Amino acid sequence: MIDKRASKYSFVGVELPPVVRRNIRSMAGYKPGEQPPPGSMIKLNTNENPYPPSPLVEETWRNLDYAKLRTYPDPQAQALRRTAAEKFGLKPEQIIAGNGSDDLLTIGVRTLVDQGEGLAYTDPSYSLYPVLGRIQGARGIPVALGSDFQLPPRLQKTIADVPLLMLARPNAPTGTTFPLERIRQLCRKFRGVVWIDEAYADFAEDNCLELIDEFPNVVISRSLSKSYSLAGMRVGLAFARSGLIEEMMKVKDSYNLSLPAQKLGEAALRDEEYMQNNIKLIKAEREKTSRALTEFGFTVLPSQANFIFTRPPLPANEYMEELRQRSILIRHFAGERTGDFVRITIGQPEEMRLLLEATKDIIRKMT
Repeated sequence: MIDKRASKYSFVGVELPPVVRRNIRSMAGYKPGEQPPPGSMIKLNTNENPYPPSPLVEETWRNLDYAKLRTYPDPQAQALRRTAAEKFGLKPEQIIAGNGSDDLLTIGVRTLVDQGEGLAYTDPSYSLYPVLGRIQGARGIPVALGSDFQLPPRLQKTIADVPLLMLARPNAPTGTTFPLERIRQLCRKFRGVVWIDEAYADFAEDNCLELIDEFPNVVISRSLSKSYSLAGMRVGLAFARSGLIEEMMKVKDSYNLSLPAQKLGEAALRDEEYMQNNIKLIKAEREKTSRALTEFGFTVLPSQANFIFTRPPLPANEYMEELRQRSILIRHFAGERTGDFVRITIGQPEEMRLLLEATKDIIRKMT
């Protein structure tokens, strides 16, 4: 019970402090994909890269001076930003580094969206976007994609007075993309900031990096979790005009990227050949799996990511549970637009072979 003698913010013996903000109490937090004990399942549910990081990353890891861990890392991640600038043809002041791209998305919302203002995002899309908006006390403005999961023609009218639009390209969880020229038109007409989340860009046919030079209202974020196999290190980068980066630098946590993460991120970026070889393997397996599932009667959306979004010829949640019984994890997103589909991460060839064998058995049993 609350101690009436104390200030109005004091509490004694209550489970939930009365000072917790109303929007936090009323919201549901983001739910990451399930992380089973290592080796217990074939894990095709969280879009991790099935191959280890570059040998250069391993060498850098082994040569890290552990004594330096007693000191703070570079708060600006300057060496990492210089390496990224060299790789992507930008200036270091056009880049901000973060604890994964999720950290950068948080920084973006905190920098650009005031309480009560609107945060726009497509629907369906990455389910973290509306959560970040609620935490900020912003109004979530979902923009429904068309039946083909493409941007609606009247998008600009829907978001005319919104300071920030978050747009995943390729989109998650669908794996589909939006034409580059359509994105260019949007950036030209939109008065707010267009944040293009390119976590899966390395698996796609093109990307939006060139738009940084064309428009002052564009931010592009990338993750080293997917194509560079560094999900466990949490390294992300965002690119924009230097003035916008400078403002976001004010908002980020002082030391938001650890020393090991900065060093291993540098090493990963320097081994482009290794990363591209893994991309080729994943894309080849993606196409092979898509063809096989289509032959089983699945509807498979054209993917430009390291996963496929597919509608099984049986209830999607039942298919997912049947795979779980066979120690294979995939992901199902409940909802009117997504509930008939499952998302399957592309794993190594043997993992995908086992998935297809299990699927064939499930189809035979249940249809």
